[in-house]
Amino acid sequence: MTTWGQFEADARPLAALARDRFDGAGLILLGTLRSGGGPRISPVEPLIFEDRLYLGMIWQSKKALDLQRDPRCVVHSIVTQTDGTDGDVKVYGRAVEISDPDERDRYGHALLARIGWRPSGDFHLFAVDIDEVGYIRVEGSSHRVWHWRPGEVLGPLETRPGTP
Repeated sequence: MTTWGQFEADARPLAALARDRFDGAGLILLGTLRSGGGPRISPVEPLIFEDRLYLGMIWQSKKALDLQRDPRCVVHSIVTQTDGTDGDVKVYGRAVEISDPDERDRYGHALLARIGWRPSGDFHLFAVDIDEVGYIRVEGSSHRVWHWRPGEVLGPLETRPGTP
């Protein structure tokens, strides 16, 4: 299990870039697995605080039920440029449902401070345990790539030939 805090400690430049992409847009795309095994993509507002990447969801939403059944997921930054020059971040991991009332309350206060709203009533709350993180950005005819897994030292931002 690798928390966001451990990711930041081990891969600071990539974690800062990922945080900037997630916080800047205020929205991510969450990839989950449907009950039949097919993929589902859903928008979610992420919140990084207390060294964790949290994802709050409407009670009994399909994406929450997906994660309860199979916790594997990908958190993908919003892509806004068709040419790929803004880059995209993918965090692969497993969602852990948060049931502790104190942690859920702290999340609610942090969300209120961030966006001026907090959930009332029932809602699902998950934290993402990170398995790996990737980043790619198009620069002219090449791609700039970073990849990190827990226990690895983050290497330099690689330049790879682009696809013609």
